[in-house]
Amino acid sequence: DFATPRAILTGHDYEITCATICAELGLVISGSKEGPCLIHSMNGDLLRTLEVPETLEGPENCLRPKLIQASREGHCVIYYENGLFCVFSVNGRLQATMETDDKIK
Repeated sequence: DFATPRAILTGHDYEITCATICAELGLVISGSKEGPCLIHSMNGDLLRTLEVPETLEGPENCLRPKLIQASREGHCVIYYENGLFCVFSVNGRLQATMETDDKIK
């Protein structure tokens, strides 16, 4: 038997650098090298774009997501390459931010 994809997720213009699945909420959240993080339904529908306000962007003027984790309560934590943590609601609203100089892996 051949494995077939359940859904094809579209919307990123560059390679995917991180992704997570929240099965409890039926969501897939992904981040790309040069773009925003996207929230898709498990069926492949694009639901939201998670964008950081321009005032928080670094000197490169582009935040690159490195790690993403979602909770069953509807929060999404994203760690960006420049040391910025952002917490979003699944509705796309920025809840909190924090900067760190530590290397997170």
